[in-house]
This record gives sequence, structure tokens and C-alpha cells, in this order.
Amino acid sequence: MTNSPTANWNYPTAVKFGAGRIKDLPQLCKDNGFKNPLLVTDPFLATQPMVHDAVNALKAAGLGVAVFSEIKPNPVDSNIEAGLKVYRAGKHDSVIAFGGGSGLDAGKVIAFMAGQTRPMWDFEDIGDWWTRADPKGIAPVIAVPTTAGTGSEVGRAGVITQESTHTKKVIFHPGMMPKVTICDPELTVGMPPKITAGTGMDALAHCLEAYSSPFYHPMGEGIAVEGIRLVKESLPRAYKDGKDIEARAHMMSAAAMGATAFQKGLGAIHALSHPVGALHDTHHGMTNAVFMPYVLQFNRKAIETKIKRLAAYIGLAPDFDAFLKWILDLRSELHVPHTLKDFGVGKENFALMAKMAPDDPTAGGNPVPLTEKDAHDLFEKAYSGTL
Repeated sequence: MTNSPTANWNYPTAVKFGAGRIKDLPQLCKDNGFKNPLLVTDPFLATQPMVHDAVNALKAAGLGVAVFSEIKPNPVDSNIEAGLKVYRAGKHDSVIAFGGGSGLDAGKVIAFMAGQTRPMWDFEDIGDWWTRADPKGIAPVIAVPTTAGTGSEVGRAGVITQESTHTKKVIFHPGMMPKVTICDPELTVGMPPKITAGTGMDALAHCLEAYSSPFYHPMGEGIAVEGIRLVKESLPRAYKDGKDIEARAHMMSAAAMGATAFQKGLGAIHALSHPVGALHDTHHGMTNAVFMPYVLQFNRKAIETKIKRLAAYIGLAPDFDAFLKWILDLRSELHVPHTLKDFGVGKENFALMAKMAPDDPTAGGNPVPLTEKDAHDLFEKAYSGTL
């Protein structure tokens, strides 16, 4: 047989899904051999009842537990170093990564680095660098997402900003995949509308870029399509009524689906967004949302036929412009800034960010090759609102 596609595929972990499933956390820890987990979360969640309740339930079950929460919204290398000191000082044997993307990514990377001797940057997602790690030194993780966006709970990587260069880097190893994930939509009920919008648009960006990527992964592509449909039906509902548990549940599914699908690839939305987040500390999902229509237009010549199929599946006219209009209308409904200027991002770093974007690891999945000039043009268009 000639011209047969060749690819390497991996799919996620065990997921305990449903309202109230957080009650299973102590038993799941025991089932996976956790005796003294470190619960890693962000500073805000560390003060909230859901974390206090989880810690109390773990202690009541006879488990040793401590909380580490010194994490920025875009985690940096010093956050990981601080977490490792707490992990080692407390003689912890496992990690519960609890929260949004920052808590999940930081928790997974702390667990990954717990038994490594090489610097963290030696494990950046480049080629086979992950093989440098000692798999026996990776602590096990249970992931508990409290937002519906990154899908990091079913991923094998963590995004960490290198403070010395202000660049976001992806730390990757197959052993970083959580042993179990608890997806309890009740934990997302308290998310304010702005965070619901930003995280939901992040899930959409993951699905849309995975679908658009030219790489061969039919399973990932199929999951992306259904994830986009779930976002279309559920994100406006969750935004309008945070207590709509059905909409919250579907968005948790869409988030996990996006992270599963983007094994197929990401693209220019993320390649442009990462430098902005690293230099301006913007919310990742909302930054993706700002860039989305501009990148869609940039990629149009390569993806128009595919977008027509996608539009038909999600109930739109089978037309690229109909799909673009839906994206623009959704952004407006969710009060996503239409331009970088509206988002509070100035032009002062455009030249630097245009150099950074094509080098971002996500750029290689874009259906149209992204050059420095292209990136600069896209920054200008996203600033002025030119589609």
C-alpha cells in the first residue's frame, strides 16, 4: 500500500465525570497509593471553601496533605522552584493539581520535576528532549479542574514562563499525564462571567486550531468538531447563568476535548497569544479569543473547505463567512475585546513579539506557514480591528 499516513497517537487518562464527584478524591488518592499529597492551587482558590473542604476530607481519610499556592496566573519558573522546595521539605509522595490552567500546569510540572536532576528547561517540548527525564522521578498526579478551558487535566505538558527571557515554554513528558482526573462541574459554578468567557474561548481555540491543523489525526479532528458544537450550544448559557449545571458540564467536556484534540496540533492563535501573555501577563484564553477571527482570515485559503463542513455540522450555513460571523457574534456576546487596543495591549512590543511568534512550538501546526512578517501584520490587524 502506498501513501499510507503514519502518525503517533496518545489518548487521555481515567476521568471521573459528574456533579459531586469531588467527594471521590480521598478514595482515589488511596487507590493510587497517595499517602502524603501536596495540593497545588492558585492563591485565590487556596482561600475558597472548595479547597478547604477537599483538604479536610483528605485529612479525615487519614492522608497527610499540605497546600502550595504561590503561583502567578501565568506560572513562572520561580513558582515551580518554590513548589519543589515545599514538596521536598514536606516529604510528599504525590500531587493534587487543583484549579484552572495555572494550578494544573504548575502542579503537573512540580510533580514531574520532583525526582529530576537536570534543569527544567532541558525538558522543553522539542524533539525527543523528554527522553532525558528519569521516569522513576515523576510523582503521580490527580487533577481537579475548576475552570473549563485549558484541558490541562488530560494533558501531558505544562506551560511555564521563563522569567529571564519572558517566553512561554512547554514542558512535556508522557509521564506527566494525571493518573485520574475529577471533572466536577459543580466546582465551576462560582466562576464569574468574565472567567467563564475567557476559559470557554480557550477551549474553543484548542478545538478550532486542532481541527484546522494539517497534521494527520482523524480521531483528534473528530473530537475537535464535537467540542466546537458543545461550545456553541453551552458557552453562552454558562456565561448568562453560572448555575446552569448542564451547560457547565458540557463546557468541562469541551475543555477536555480541546486538550485531547490538540495532540493534532495548534497554530497561529496560540503562537501570537503566547508572547502577549508572557510580556503583558494577559489572560491566556481571552488573548486567544482576541486573535481568533484575524487568524481565521489569515488561514482562509488553506481551511475554507474544512470550515464549510464544520459550519454545517454545528448548525450554520455551510459557508466560511457564516462561521466567521458566528465567531464575531460569540465574542461580542461574551464581551471579548475586538482589538488588542481594546484589550489594553499597546504596540511597543510588536517587533519583539513578531520574532517570538514563529519560534513558538505551536506555530508549526498552523495550516499556513507563519513568518515574522505575517506575525507583525497580524498584530497590526488585531490592534486596528482590520479583518
